[in-house]
Amino acid sequence: MSEQQTGRLYGVGLGPGDPSLMTVRAVEVIAEADVIAYHSARHGRSIARSIAERHLRPDHIEERLVYPVTTETTDHPGGYRGAMDEFYAEAATRLAAHLDAGRTVAVLAEGDPLFYGSYMHMHKRLADRYPTEVIPGVTSVSAAAARLGAPLVEGEEVLTVLPGTLPEEELTARLATTDAAAVMKLGRTFPTVRRALERSGRLADARYVERATMDAERTAPLADVDPESVPYFSMAVLPSRVDAPRDASGPGEVVVVGLGPAGPLWLTPEARAELAAAQDLVGYSTYLDRVPVRPGQRRHASDNKVESVRAEFALDLARRGRCVAVVSSGDPGVFAMATAVLEAASEDPYREVPVRIVPGMTAAHAAAARAGAPLGHDYAVISLSDRLKPWEVIAERLRAAAAADLVLAVYNPGSRSRVWQVGKARELLLEHRAPDTPVVLGRDIGGPGERVRIVRLADLDPADVDMRTILLVGSSQTRAVRRGDGTDVVWTPRRYPEA
Repeated sequence: MSEQQTGRLYGVGLGPGDPSLMTVRAVEVIAEADVIAYHSARHGRSIARSIAERHLRPDHIEERLVYPVTTETTDHPGGYRGAMDEFYAEAATRLAAHLDAGRTVAVLAEGDPLFYGSYMHMHKRLADRYPTEVIPGVTSVSAAAARLGAPLVEGEEVLTVLPGTLPEEELTARLATTDAAAVMKLGRTFPTVRRALERSGRLADARYVERATMDAERTAPLADVDPESVPYFSMAVLPSRVDAPRDASGPGEVVVVGLGPAGPLWLTPEARAELAAAQDLVGYSTYLDRVPVRPGQRRHASDNKVESVRAEFALDLARRGRCVAVVSSGDPGVFAMATAVLEAASEDPYREVPVRIVPGMTAAHAAAARAGAPLGHDYAVISLSDRLKPWEVIAERLRAAAAADLVLAVYNPGSRSRVWQVGKARELLLEHRAPDTPVVLGRDIGGPGERVRIVRLADLDPADVDMRTILLVGSSQTRAVRRGDGTDVVWTPRRYPEA
């Protein structure tokens, strides 16, 4: 059968519910169609048909596509998915019969046909066989924002659209990290969505919209909604954070946030959420530059060697009611800002200021992953910086850790003002380690200048080490192996030999 002899398939977006929000093109297609198809539950009522009803003709052929199952259980051998797949296949066959007969078929869809709609299941089964046109419609997300009178996203904000059927942990993580969100498919999922909003710290900002643009429309703060009253056609909305009112009467706090070693891929969802929620960002300028600029946030950059001053500044802001994020590279508790903040917060006048620590990927773990698994057994973490402790203490600890046959993660090995420490550390370690002990040099891990090298301890050159480098020194059991694909890996066995 030639293409000219077949009918044409239309996926017609009807908008969110108010018939006056249908597009002119949607009305035209319905008027010209021979067959009007629409989905419904077994009770037979179709929201899509009710929206388009004024444009239906007595001579329209109506195809009611009745779902075999909605929220109830099914005895289909393939379960819910099997029952639905069989239904969609049968519905597509029914529509194909009209198209083969040369009839024009318009499949009605609330909102937009390709946005969480049932039409897409017809589209996937028929669009490659028949001429097809999709008529876009106003989505329920857009309608909800309009009814709330609140911008969804502004500037460089990100909007996340989520089905409420996701697991609670997944919802929580995604809600914590996004700027704005719309959570659809509520009904029975509402308690889970509400808990996810609360756990992500977003419940106070969440709005509830039910049947947007329809006669039974309802909007409310989501925290005030009775779960028993929530229908399927409702939505949770987190509007834009730009210009959102903040409660200035509440207590301030300081959150010390670990950024990981480099870049957004190393940032945890919890850290991302805290950075977005903060009113003030405080940190070393290089690290602060890694945090995206957000409208309304204040940024306070400072030099790398003023940790105590930076901590007291952040605590002073919190005492004035500000929510402050102190940014720290890697993990804030590993040679970083968490200690500086807690030291200051343990003294007057900051004892009453709330302080929280949000962990991050530390450099040792990032470098170890790039090299293989050198930290697969017991290991010690040591800083070679003698700015805050005497070299004699460092040397004593190096000897003790080496004598205990621990793998060593060596932070802050060198800088422009500290050039001899790596060479001295190598000498101390060679008193207890074989010359061919593997050493991983990880520089700028996760960054554009990333470089990972594996050398023998005896060949460790201090000239190859700077402040952006971390050293992982193997134990007597650590192995460096070249694999079949030519890659070099370092790993430390999990089992230590018996004496």
